[in-house]
Amino acid sequence: MATDQADVHVFYAGSPDPLFRFEYVRRSKEPPGAHMQVHAHRDEVAYLLRLAEKGRPKQKFNRLPRLAELHLPVGGHRMRPALEDVLLFLKREFAIDTVDGWKAVIDEHLRSWRLTQLKTAVRDAPDSAAQVLRGLGYTVVEPLVPGVRQASDEVKLFWP
Repeated sequence: MATDQADVHVFYAGSPDPLFRFEYVRRSKEPPGAHMQVHAHRDEVAYLLRLAEKGRPKQKFNRLPRLAELHLPVGGHRMRPALEDVLLFLKREFAIDTVDGWKAVIDEHLRSWRLTQLKTAVRDAPDSAAQVLRGLGYTVVEPLVPGVRQASDEVKLFWP
């Protein structure tokens, strides 16, 4: 089971242009397969944040809200971007200066980061990992004495 493309576009009622786009394109490397684009101008976002304040009880705001107050999701605790993702973004979008061999170093560190996160995700959901491995033809034997597991609400894989 795989998704080739997924798009979530956030609009303000009556506006033809999205405020934000969260997109995934399976075969894309440039731009990255999973990415977010901000279309909104800061004034539009400030206006919407001001509207949202009306629904928040017991809060008084004595200043205009700012775009910097938004906390946009980027994959949760286990699938969050690495520093290398940010450096690749800066190279792609702002053409920052680099030195010879920079890409190989970034790729190596990014691979290491993602494998570490994958291992941690497997620790968070070992039954799911075992199911996938069995589906790939591996023999997976459940331990006689299972390791200590966190309560489901403490497993960071499932946190936003």
